[in-house]
Amino acid sequence: METQEKNKKRKRPIGEILGGGILTEKFFVAQSKLLILIVFLILLFISNRYACMKKLTEIENLTTQLKDIQYENLIISTELTTHSRQSQIEELLRQKGINLAASKSSVYEIQK
Repeated sequence: METQEKNKKRKRPIGEILGGGILTEKFFVAQSKLLILIVFLILLFISNRYACMKKLTEIENLTTQLKDIQYENLIISTELTTHSRQSQIEELLRQKGINLAASKSSVYEIQK
């Protein structure tokens, strides 16, 4: 008789879980609001984590774009500095056949 009761106890929880009978027990009925709150908080946590991961990947992409733009800016400013030198401008004028030359006299400053 004891072995039959032990077998009944072993089979009972699996049968109740699969059949849904476990949800009618006093413990689950009394704690249903708490269980619903816990499930809600778990879903909220998962959605918050997903949103944070999405923001982190966006920040990483923007950081990469910023570095690329900074390098491009450095290259452009270097080219501008190179092309705006007086010797480069004089060479360009000679190549284009424009007859301009740098002033041989010094610059005068007019005072008030």
